[in-house]
Amino acid sequence: MREEKRTGARSWSQQLLYNFLRVMARLVAVGFYRIRVFGRENWPNEGGALVCSNHQGFLDPPLVGLCCDRQLNFLAKKSLFKFPIKAFIEHLNAIPVNRDGTGLDGLKETLKRLRGGEMVLIFPEGTRSENGQLGPLKPGFIAVARKGKSPIVPVTFDGSFQAWPKWQLLPSLGVVHVLIGKPITVEEMAQLSDDELLSLLQSRMDAMFRQVQYSRARSMNPRIHTADKTQFA
Repeated sequence: MREEKRTGARSWSQQLLYNFLRVMARLVAVGFYRIRVFGRENWPNEGGALVCSNHQGFLDPPLVGLCCDRQLNFLAKKSLFKFPIKAFIEHLNAIPVNRDGTGLDGLKETLKRLRGGEMVLIFPEGTRSENGQLGPLKPGFIAVARKGKSPIVPVTFDGSFQAWPKWQLLPSLGVVHVLIGKPITVEEMAQLSDDELLSLLQSRMDAMFRQVQYSRARSMNPRIHTADKTQFA
């Protein structure tokens, strides 16, 4: 199958490094952030997929990556692809893009990996959150998903902002909950206009974010009952 062909093209050193770092990240997430992951069954078992996640802080790329048993591809600033870390981030499936997340080369490589059966992680808000809340999504993901002929997998989490917001120098301890949502299929996308697709993903991620906020809050305060869920609506 196409996915197996692509995975087989990876070197043993790349697979070893990625898998080792994923195991280490999972141990850290469990030990220091009491991570809970919901909806693992919604990850596609094969084929390309565009993973669209909210963006709270510096922990987000490895946070999403450790939740998936398949390897993810990540977007990274082109300025990072220099010695001595160039080879390291390339082994982590990084795709170089301009500072603003644009660039024809980055788009071509993203589409190439999607069409080759890979999963690519993007943050459609376009920047890290200022307050931990889910912001409005930018429509750039739509063309990528359509041209890549890939389903969209929505992911939301809460707790990354509290652990390591963009203005904080070092991470702190915390609690993180992650929710993987049901994919929006290629067939569903074909029936929707761009505006309708943007609205669908926004509403789905809004609902998922409220759900994961509630589950995290309840894990930290068991006295929160179902009746209190309205405060997260």
